[in-house]
Amino acid sequence: MKRTMTKILSLTLASALLALGVGCSGGSENTAATQTGGDSTEQTASSELPDVVNIGTMNLVNGDLIAQYEKLYEEELGVKVNLQLFDSGRDVNTAIAAGSIDISQAGTSPTALGLSSDVPYEVIWLADIIGSAESLVVKNESGIRDIQGLKGKKVATPFASTAHYSLLNALKLAGVEESEVTILDLQPQDIFAAWQRGDIDAAYVWYPILDKLLEDGTVITHSGELAKKGIVTGDATVVRKEFGEKYPDIVSKYLQIQIKANDIILNDKDKAAEEVASVLEISAEDAANQLSQFEYLTADEELDYLNNKLAEILKNTADFLVEQQSITSAPSLDDFKASINTSYLEAAAK
Repeated sequence: MKRTMTKILSLTLASALLALGVGCSGGSENTAATQTGGDSTEQTASSELPDVVNIGTMNLVNGDLIAQYEKLYEEELGVKVNLQLFDSGRDVNTAIAAGSIDISQAGTSPTALGLSSDVPYEVIWLADIIGSAESLVVKNESGIRDIQGLKGKKVATPFASTAHYSLLNALKLAGVEESEVTILDLQPQDIFAAWQRGDIDAAYVWYPILDKLLEDGTVITHSGELAKKGIVTGDATVVRKEFGEKYPDIVSKYLQIQIKANDIILNDKDKAAEEVASVLEISAEDAANQLSQFEYLTADEELDYLNNKLAEILKNTADFLVEQQSITSAPSLDDFKASINTSYLEAAAK
């Protein structure tokens, strides 16, 4: 039977969010590194500060890690911060739908899925554009040399992720039917365990698991190569609408932090590598290598991307999800444009 996102993803997401009264996107929350605790106040227009800001992170290699290292969230937001770690963007969708986080990063694929499923958030930032940091890796002993060699093999990726979107597009571009490949829905840590057991032949995933797979694996394509063919992926930042409407200054301060962090990545690569290495507990050399596999934007470039490019990327992603029967319909391009709110960034960049 054809393996697509359809059955597993749709049922998982629908059941999770129906329980929350929102669309069709799902996952589970993994809480880690709580710095402080508390709940947001009532969601009405107000100039008062929240008791706490709940920020989601996936420990992606971008400005968020710089902000964590330099404790910019705690020092510059002016309120208590609860940092919550997630394994994937679909988990972020569920958490925002539940109201348990206020601001978070999520890949463009789960973001397109969330917007198509009425998850109540807006896109406010593009944290990075993915290059070779997400790759399709095959085990050296598998004998696979190209995407055609995946026929009859088992490939793992986290469903509804940017990696999943890239994998399906890579198969399509190579003329390989999904029915010819067994695609398994596994979270990154589970991918590593399955790889060690010999249960899978290949995986499309990101760091830090990608680095572990490369110890006895080889990259046969990556998201940077796919971007050249029009399959662009990245990591967006979203804010829960009610939170943003009530606390716009907090959201703008959050983006000021991202601008400051990106400036470090763009202008002081050694410092950025050292700080990323400290958070991820890897070597500075490894951190520098990972940083080189993304594209990062200045504040002006961000505004251009949000105003002129990101909506089309999200629309193309959503249309692909419709093609995969993961969702029944996709919002229009105008709807996606309306879901991107640049007012917070415009205020932050002043």
